[in-house]
Amino acid sequence: MEGERRASQARSSGLPAGGADADSPGGGTPFPGGGGSSALLQAEVLDLDEDEDDLEVFSKDASLMDMNSFSPMMPTSPLSMINQIKFEDEPDLKDLFITVDEPESHVTTIETFITYRIITKTSRGEFDSSEFEVRRRYQDFLWLKGKLEEAHPTLIIPPLPEKFMVKGMVERFNDDFIETRRKALHKFLNRIADHPTLTFNEDFKIFLTAQAWELSSHKKQGPGLLSRMGQTVRAVASSMRGVKNRPEEFMEMNNFIELFSQKINLIDKISQRIYKEEREYFDEMKEYGPIHILWSASEEDLVDILKDVASCIDRCCKATEKRMSGLGEALLPVVHEYVLYSEMLMGVMKRRDQIQAELDSKVEALTYKKTDADPCLATWESFLTSQTNLHLEEASEEKP
Repeated sequence: MEGERRASQARSSGLPAGGADADSPGGGTPFPGGGGSSALLQAEVLDLDEDEDDLEVFSKDASLMDMNSFSPMMPTSPLSMINQIKFEDEPDLKDLFITVDEPESHVTTIETFITYRIITKTSRGEFDSSEFEVRRRYQDFLWLKGKLEEAHPTLIIPPLPEKFMVKGMVERFNDDFIETRRKALHKFLNRIADHPTLTFNEDFKIFLTAQAWELSSHKKQGPGLLSRMGQTVRAVASSMRGVKNRPEEFMEMNNFIELFSQKINLIDKISQRIYKEEREYFDEMKEYGPIHILWSASEEDLVDILKDVASCIDRCCKATEKRMSGLGEALLPVVHEYVLYSEMLMGVMKRRDQIQAELDSKVEALTYKKTDADPCLATWESFLTSQTNLHLEEASEEKP
């Protein structure tokens, strides 16, 4: 009787009779691979498909609907399966690859400079070929950055490394300096390539594809000296005049950027100072190990002690060098990059203010001209009205 009652309860609840056997793990809980779990999950799948028609959650393969074929590594929750979906409107794969390598030193009677090889591989139709190889110097990168800022004044252009590194870190044109700059220039170009707007800039394309003489010719096609001076004068005048009614959101943004810039600059200076002191400590400590070894040769009673001290100093030198390597690779470049980005943000805010100041001045000039034109317009309207009335009077007098 007890078995029949259990079977009846199982049939009424939609579960097989054996699904609630007391010998099953978990008592009344069915097996994960049992038929009851399959029915429940199929019901959840149907509900999900009705609510989310655009999501292709499950494969139409019937084997996926067989719960007995599920492995422990497969997600059994519909929600977890949704998280693995790839939507059709996701962006296409990357189609522009840029590499900066092989720095070369050039010495002339006037200057000494470094050029870098830039290899570009692309599948874009607007390029004449699928691969380009050019050489560029640092001034060419500065030109590109300036053209991007000119074409997109309110976009955040990726920062370039400074012309000179911080004194005390590396000397100019040594291997460390050149390699550090090469990595920074490589990152600069690839950030532009990954940007949804900057990557299609015409000057960026010319920078990647044109030979040296072609790039020089293109640079000369820009505005002349007088035009650039006029733009500079207008920018200075706009900054001196200031913005009359800056929106509150931009005021808050500008205050935040200024505060952030102050704090990140302070952190950068402290980090540089810590690194410099660590370097001095390391250079000084390296000399103590050999000194203790030489000392042990003349002190027979202290040989073991002095050698142990020298060994300890050597371990300290290795630990300090490892810590310095971590600072130089993981901390200092990242913090300094934040400094450069804060400067870029402040430059963007200044350019935005200049645009608003120019707009305000033009609106003010237009209002002034309209005010001057109103009396003339009123006089003209009065004249037309008087002439019309005169013609009407003459027409009425001529009528019999």
